[in-house]
Amino acid sequence: MQYADIAGLARRVKENVAKVIIGRDEQLDLILAAIIAKGHVLLEDVPGTGKTVMARSLSKSLACAFSRVQFTPDLLPADITGMSVYQPQTGKFEFVPGPVFTNILLADEINRATPRTQSALLECMEEKQVTEGGVTRKLDAPFLVIATQNPVETQGTFPLPEAQLDRFLIRLSMGYPDEKEALQLMQRFIRNSPLEELEPVAGQEEIRQAQQLFSQCQVSVPVMEYMAALCQATRNEDKTQLGVSPRGLLALLRISQAYAAIQGRDYVIPDDVKKLAVPVLAHRVILRGLYGKSGENEKYIREILDKIPAPTEAAK
Repeated sequence: MQYADIAGLARRVKENVAKVIIGRDEQLDLILAAIIAKGHVLLEDVPGTGKTVMARSLSKSLACAFSRVQFTPDLLPADITGMSVYQPQTGKFEFVPGPVFTNILLADEINRATPRTQSALLECMEEKQVTEGGVTRKLDAPFLVIATQNPVETQGTFPLPEAQLDRFLIRLSMGYPDEKEALQLMQRFIRNSPLEELEPVAGQEEIRQAQQLFSQCQVSVPVMEYMAALCQATRNEDKTQLGVSPRGLLALLRISQAYAAIQGRDYVIPDDVKKLAVPVLAHRVILRGLYGKSGENEKYIREILDKIPAPTEAAK
């Protein structure tokens, strides 16, 4: 597989998903980059904006197994990871896999579950494995968690701790459609759902090959210095209680490589970093006196992007 093949893969998936989702090319680019970079996605938006439909459209387009879990306060960790069940016929305990044993897992309204249940996803997301009863079971590749949460409604919710937020490669918002997109949406869904007729356009093996190749994408020293400067700027003690961690820096590096790859390039440019900085870094920052206000975090990252000059050919 070459970088042109990765770009072709991304183009096929985008065209296929566009049969269902209208006007969300930028978000789809970022989610595809996250898949190739072996990361996870947090969709933070109000109900009804297409978060579940986006996840299902992706899974169908990629011929991947799909599972959906509705997170509620009474959900237990074993409901996600699976458990050992006693079988009277054999007199032994047999492991029954949970919904996490899939390729794309939709964790719907993740902040409605208790912290204990939320933490059950940590090992799955970071190590791509489940340990139960002293036995470790690997998850199939590719494995992607798309989690959703409603940023407006807070009653009966448990905010994600920083340790778990840091596990998500990017945080996105689907947003409302404009008037033209709303008209197209009604015309498309007036008789039936195009999601039911969606056919796969890429296989799991293509995704695995892309995940192996993307890390070979070249990143120049000036571009890496630019990434490091952006992350360092978030550690301003006067404004931030928590800045971007080294894990966040490496996340920006990885997804920049993956994003360049789906554009058909074997090198990262500063514009890639600018486009990715907000969705990758904003949810990893805690501003003093503004905890939980994601809009302020995004504004802060944009201010940093305006202040720190990007490298140019002349600078090299």
